[in-house]
Amino acid sequence: MSESSLHQEDPVAAATAVREIADQIRSEVGKVIVGQEEVVEEVLLAIFCGGHAIIEGVPGLAKTLLVHTLASTLGLDFSRIQFTPDLMPTDMTGTEVIEEDKSTGRRELRFVPGPIFANVILADEINRTPPKTQGALLEAMQERQVTVGGETHILPEPFFVLATQNPIEQEGTYPLPEAQLDRFMFNIRIGYPTEQDELAIVQKTTAESNASVSSLLSAVDCLRIQQLVRQVPIADHVARYALRLVRSTRVRESREDKPEIVRNYLAWGAGPRASQFLVLAAKARALLIGATHVTPELVKSVAMPVMRHRIIANFNAEADGITTDDVVQRLLEITPVDDADPSTRSTLDSVTR
Repeated sequence: MSESSLHQEDPVAAATAVREIADQIRSEVGKVIVGQEEVVEEVLLAIFCGGHAIIEGVPGLAKTLLVHTLASTLGLDFSRIQFTPDLMPTDMTGTEVIEEDKSTGRRELRFVPGPIFANVILADEINRTPPKTQGALLEAMQERQVTVGGETHILPEPFFVLATQNPIEQEGTYPLPEAQLDRFMFNIRIGYPTEQDELAIVQKTTAESNASVSSLLSAVDCLRIQQLVRQVPIADHVARYALRLVRSTRVRESREDKPEIVRNYLAWGAGPRASQFLVLAAKARALLIGATHVTPELVKSVAMPVMRHRIIANFNAEADGITTDDVVQRLLEITPVDDADPSTRSTLDSVTR
């Protein structure tokens, strides 16, 4: 893509350019990654929204390769941090070392940046490191900066963290508390490949392969796309639908008005970040598929990764085998959507014409 097409003032032309580059990104990633289209799409959405994601999947599903490939395609720096019980915050953020000037003999402290100073960070098995180190990463995610030796260092932009968790082995882990999970825009579930995809994986990885991807964007381009995402229009009735989805999970507020599945199976509902991320993710998906504005269907398409880690199931749910995904799916089926009034339709038509 030419830089001028993405950075031109006309938002419609720029949005068209984003849709075209999104198709090219999917094609490039497909040279290396077999299948997992929805996972690739959700990671891409999180990056273009300026959010972070946590991904759950068993080992061997190419999580590292996927993120590294996406970073290369987007022209972003990539860094992988393996979280272990003995990992210290300074191992991740960097540290100060004493450096001597050989000509003058003067000694001074010099900051040596850690692996967190990259655009795309893969925080592998984040639940295997103690809360102190988890907190340092989550502070960097929120503030986009780290403090070492009383001095603040700004992280590069864009800055995206993809944390992974293994859902099988839970012994000796430090589960992230709900308040910290809430900082992740998406909770992405990655499953086993289909038989056809697994056959393609075996054939590709056991033969001579020189598959490589081209860099299609730059950090500046990614920041521009993040700006364009926020310019996508959304009607009030669609925003209200997103709020209705989220607010219906808050079982401790006016319990009588809540759906039966919420009353029976939820202990806590989703907070305001869920509403914000639902709308933002729907805007990003609209931009990537070439839609002119956000629709309720686009909100539904991103509801699962946004909401599944923000609601807490109770003991009844565990006893009956009901997951948070089941609750979200049921809410998507029963939550009504208001129709747009004539003035809203007219406004959207004029904006997108």
